[in-house]
Amino acid sequence: MPPNVQIRRLYPADAQACWRLRLQALESDPAAFGEDADEHRKRTVAEVAGRLASDWNCTLGAFDGPDLIGMVGVGRQERAKRKHVAHIWGMFVAPGRRGSGIGRALVLAAIEHARSLPGLRKVQLSVITTQPAARALYQSLGFRSFGIDPEALFVDGKYLDEEFMYLPLRSVPCEAAGQPRTGSDTQC
Repeated sequence: MPPNVQIRRLYPADAQACWRLRLQALESDPAAFGEDADEHRKRTVAEVAGRLASDWNCTLGAFDGPDLIGMVGVGRQERAKRKHVAHIWGMFVAPGRRGSGIGRALVLAAIEHARSLPGLRKVQLSVITTQPAARALYQSLGFRSFGIDPEALFVDGKYLDEEFMYLPLRSVPCEAAGQPRTGSDTQC
């Protein structure tokens, strides 16, 4: 990751930048997200600020100076029987900044945030199967597939499949820790 890029939690004061970057994500990669750009335009900056103030969700941003260039969300499930599960969503790095490790750093920060929540056992996410770079990133961090939702999204006249993945938080993914695997697919 470039040394000048900093990752931190987004707060209500970051709502305008978050709203703009989310719109950029939806316009530049419409097949990667379940939300449509027109749906997002109907959401106010005040609504985004409210979401950023939530205790249940955390949105992390990558900043190059004052510029928000990437973001990812992570949040614990709210229902009593699902509080041991967190979900990562909305992963995006501005197109001109990809390939420099920012996406990896954002996902690792989301995982670390999840690890800090008491009683959390796993993190889940979903990725459209036509997104090979995102899928490879998640797999390199230890996420494992647990199913496909065929034709989950309809974008630009095409149906797209969505893959669901999870990462157990009981162990650190070997590659993320810089260690080789020793036999088990989750233990170093």
